[in-house]
Amino acid sequence: MKKLDNSQKRQLIAKAHSLKPVVMLGAKGLTEAVLAEIDQALEHHELIKIKIPGSEKAERIEVAENIATQAKAEFLRLIGQVAIFYRKSKPIR
Repeated sequence: MKKLDNSQKRQLIAKAHSLKPVVMLGAKGLTEAVLAEIDQALEHHELIKIKIPGSEKAERIEVAENIATQAKAEFLRLIGQVAIFYRKSKPIR
């Protein structure tokens, strides 16, 4: 996956401003079912927000980076408990 430059990231973050979180992590954390939901949301929307509960910012960032790695997505920013992710959809054949 080609990395986004800072200008592209800023544009996507601005575009994500009006979005609501489409996935919310629960008490069980990042499960296979949650990853499947994230994958489906990214494929359908490309740009999504995920609510990541937790008291420590470092812990939320670690979870967000883990999501990005497993979902092959770009982690753009964490604002409070909401992380923004982007992954270009696969072309329809």
